[in-house]
Amino acid sequence: MTKPNSDLQIPHALLEVDCHELRAAAEAALAGGRIVRSMFHRGVAMRSKAGEASYNLVSDADVESERAIVAVLSGRFPHHAILAEEEHAGTAESEFAWIIDPLDGTNNFAHRIPHFAVCVGCYQRGQPVCGVVVNPVRGDWYWASAGRGAFHNGDRLHVDAARSLDQVLIGCGFFYDRGAMMEATLAALADFFRRNVHGIRRFGTASLDFCCVAEGMFGAFFEYQLQPWDFAAARIIVEEAGGVVTSGLGADLQLRTSSVLVSNGHLHADCLEIVRRHHP
Repeated sequence: MTKPNSDLQIPHALLEVDCHELRAAAEAALAGGRIVRSMFHRGVAMRSKAGEASYNLVSDADVESERAIVAVLSGRFPHHAILAEEEHAGTAESEFAWIIDPLDGTNNFAHRIPHFAVCVGCYQRGQPVCGVVVNPVRGDWYWASAGRGAFHNGDRLHVDAARSLDQVLIGCGFFYDRGAMMEATLAALADFFRRNVHGIRRFGTASLDFCCVAEGMFGAFFEYQLQPWDFAAARIIVEEAGGVVTSGLGADLQLRTSSVLVSNGHLHADCLEIVRRHHP
């Protein structure tokens, strides 16, 4: 088990970026991240979301993190919309919208796996301005702002240069549906294996999977259903690292429930062929 060795801090390189929204996103993610980190180490009760399957979990960490994030952002930008997973249902179509996942990877959190993230993204008229994704236990900060590149703890990110599926790992996610959507995902994975990919990885935190593509660890990642807070902050990190993000059918990704395909760009057409074939 990872033990806390120091308080969570924003990297100096992030604070030096000349983007007011990015710095606000980082401060908001810090507020949420400190709560999630503390609750992870001392323990917190988990419960199923109301009306959802027993494996769709939520905790006080999700709720308290969201409230802390919203407090920072609403104080800075009182007229901006806020769309978040637990308690805030603002519209993403607003002039400025903040889209928040206070704890992406709740099942990992519940099972004491230190692989989850706090995500804060800012959009203007539906286009990403900036995004911050932080694993508060590992102290891994990912960020990007429009036209300024993508970074991990100050190191610039670049997607992998592979041009063939037999040179890469593929990441995937499973939505909570365990019927047709699960079967579709498994069928797509079988097709990827038939293309001789190096392997398949399912880490359980979509935002960090996006970052794995941005960092060149995955050639691509796909999932057949994600919510906007699952991908809003991480999308710009991939794009600023040179990658491509679309729906699983190849359309422009909108800020609503959607399938998602993320790649290094070179592999997008090959991946899309497989993901689209089995799209539920």
